[in-house]
Order: sequence, then structure tokens, then C-alpha cells
Amino acid sequence: MQVPTTTSRPTDGDSTHKDPGLRRALVTSSVGSALEYYDFAIYGTASALVFKHLFFPGLGSAVGLVAIFATYAVGFVARPLGGLFFGSLGDRHGRKTVLVVTVALMGGSSFAIGLLPTYHTAGVWSPVLLMLLRLLQGFGAGAEQAGASTLMAEYAPRARRGYYAALPFVGIQVGMLLATALFVPLAALDEDVLFGWVWRVPFLLSAVLIVVAVYIRLKLEESPAFEQLAESGEVSERPLRDLLVKSRRNLFITFGLRMAENGTSYLYSTFSISYVTAVVGVSGSVGPLAVACASLAGVVTIPLFGMLSDGVGRVPLYRWAALFQALFAVPAFALMSTGSTVLICVVITVGIGVAVNGMLGSQCALLAELFGARHRYTGVAIGREFSAIVAGGVAPLLGATLLLAFNDAWWPLAAYVIVLSLITFFTTFVTPETRGRDLTDPADAR
Repeated sequence: MQVPTTTSRPTDGDSTHKDPGLRRALVTSSVGSALEYYDFAIYGTASALVFKHLFFPGLGSAVGLVAIFATYAVGFVARPLGGLFFGSLGDRHGRKTVLVVTVALMGGSSFAIGLLPTYHTAGVWSPVLLMLLRLLQGFGAGAEQAGASTLMAEYAPRARRGYYAALPFVGIQVGMLLATALFVPLAALDEDVLFGWVWRVPFLLSAVLIVVAVYIRLKLEESPAFEQLAESGEVSERPLRDLLVKSRRNLFITFGLRMAENGTSYLYSTFSISYVTAVVGVSGSVGPLAVACASLAGVVTIPLFGMLSDGVGRVPLYRWAALFQALFAVPAFALMSTGSTVLICVVITVGIGVAVNGMLGSQCALLAELFGARHRYTGVAIGREFSAIVAGGVAPLLGATLLLAFNDAWWPLAAYVIVLSLITFFTTFVTPETRGRDLTDPADAR
């Protein structure tokens, strides 16, 4: 059934961009996205550069690399659990409450990592505590991006939903840029200084973003679509059950769409830092510099691709971006293996800024549009985070394992990217076009 509009804030039409609630939602979602990816980027970069020495000393180079990325992957195991818990909570009690809690949990865990004792001080308890905080970080992050994209899609004008829903994901690039910009100069420091206390600084700086994000979110109003459900008594008491009964097809579609976007994103932004440093042999500052360049590009390309999806459609844009990612894989890793700083920066900038963001720009609105209003938050959260386990969560670990198995050859890494990209490419042929969909509709897109 169509839920009648009872809120004074419009949910469709280009006039919505004048609504101050939309502007507040945009700032709220963007700051949260920045914090989430700042946290994950500093963890991923620290994993590549310092964690082996601080928390896993004595292990060989290859085994140590596998160990630190196994710990990295633990955060992705916790994310779907957080998506289950907080997604259902968001569909039953509203988006705002969940977004306040998730940003505090996520940022607080990162701040605590900066206070951890190292293995030389606490022995085996050091990596145990690191893993525990990584679990908490992932649990909070499990519903953060789902909440941001759901909130913005429900606030945005229908005709420009792709553009507005993509804007909070610029916060992802800002967060990654902040993290990598911090580690570029840190990675160039003498190891005694970096391993002594300087590595803690990026984690401790999370406190600033936490305060800002919580303050802004406490002032946020609930999304118009959820208000309509609440005022008409249509809020689901069991959104997870509704999702599993009515949305299995669209959940599997979400999994397929995420393989190339999420998996290759982490291969380029996290694993490549270790690859070009430990295998290719370039300076430790080159990888973070390349990711910083990609993040700068993303500030422009994400909203650009979101706007493009409003014109050409979500599915065609996603399909061509996935195909480009597959075709780019072989030259990408071949060029990175040359050790040229310029080529490494260009490859990672194109890989993330064009290929990954071509899919992400469309995905921001597409995932929210796939699911009905009564279980949308749960659907987006579970779809994003369960797929992230097999896409982004294991990507650095599998990449390290491939290097170990094939004597540091680059071609298995390219083949891995091609497989992920083709899964997504073929998934687009069973994905419904959702551009312009009414987000008050309780039914899924078909």
C-alpha cells in the first residue's frame, strides 16, 4: 500500500533541495562517513606499515603480512552482526538514534586503539585487545554507511536522488584523505620514532571527529519516509523477518553488486600499500600518497557519477564501471609492479577514483531503492555488510595469500580483480532499474 504523506517536509521533487532538513542530513551523513573511513583507513594503513612490528613481532615477512590482515578481516566479521542489530533497530525506532550510537561506538574503539600497549609491553594480550577493539569498531560500522545512504535517499528529491545520496560518500574520501595524509609524513619517519609513539597520533585524533559527529547527529530530525511510517502506524515490528521473507532476491543482487565495488576498493586502498612496499620495494610513503590522490579524485567523481546515474540510470552506469574495472586489472598491476611512483599513483587513482567510484556513485541510491520502506535500513545494512565479508574483508588477506602461493607474482592479483568484476557485471543483468522510485512504497523494487 502507498503510505500517505503526513509530514510537512517534502520527499520528492527538485524543491526539496531548499529544505534545511536535507542540508542537516547531508552534513550529518557526511561527517559520519568521514569518521568511519578515517577509522578504517588508519587501521588499514597502520596494519600495512607498523602493526606487524608492534603486535606480531618475530613472524616472517609473509606470515606477518597474513597475520595482520587476518586481524584486519576480523572487523568485517563484526560488521554484518552490527548491520543485523542496528539495521533492525533503525527500522523499528528510526534512523537518527542508531546513527548517534554507531558513530560513538566506532570512533571510541579507534581512539582506544591509540592507547593500546604493544606486544613488548603486554605480551599476547596486546594482539588480543587489538582484535577486540577491531571487533567493536566493525560492529559500530556495520550500520553506519547503510544508515547514511538510507537517510539521504529518503531525504533527497526524487529526480536528483542519485546525486544527493552520493554526497555523503564524499565523506568517505575525506576520511581516507585525512588518514592517508597523516601517514604519508609518518611513514617517512625513522622507525624508532614511528614505532615508539607517533603511530598512536592518528588514532587519538579520532576523538575530534567523534565529538563533532555526535553533536551534529543529536540535532538531526528523523527522515520524512520513516516519519510517514510512524505517523500511519506502519512501522514493522520485525523488519528482519520481513526482509528474509520478501527480499531474498534483492539481497542476493546486493551481494553480487558489491563484489567488484567493495572488493577492489580494499585491494587498491589497503592491500596495494603493502604490495608496493613489501614486494615492489618502493618507499613506505608511496602507497599512502597514491591512496590520498585517489581520495582527492573521489571528492569529484562520486557526486559526478551519482548525478550521471540520475540521467542514464543506476544499472547501465554500474554495468560499464564493472566492465572497465575488469579490463583495467591487468595493466593496473603490471604498471604498479614497475615501482614507478607516478604510475602507482595513477593506477590507484584510476582504479578507485573512476572504476570503484563509478559503481559507488550509482550504488548510493540504488541499494536504498531496492528495498521497501518498512525494512529498508535492515536490507541495506545486511546486504552491504554480509557481502563485505567475502568482498572487502578477505580481499587483503586473500591478496597476501596469493602472493605467498605464487612467489610474489602480480598476475594472480589481476585475475582476482577480474573475477570480482565479472561477478558484478553479470549481476547487473538481473538488477531492476530503480531510478525515480517512490521510497514510501513498502514493496521492494522488481
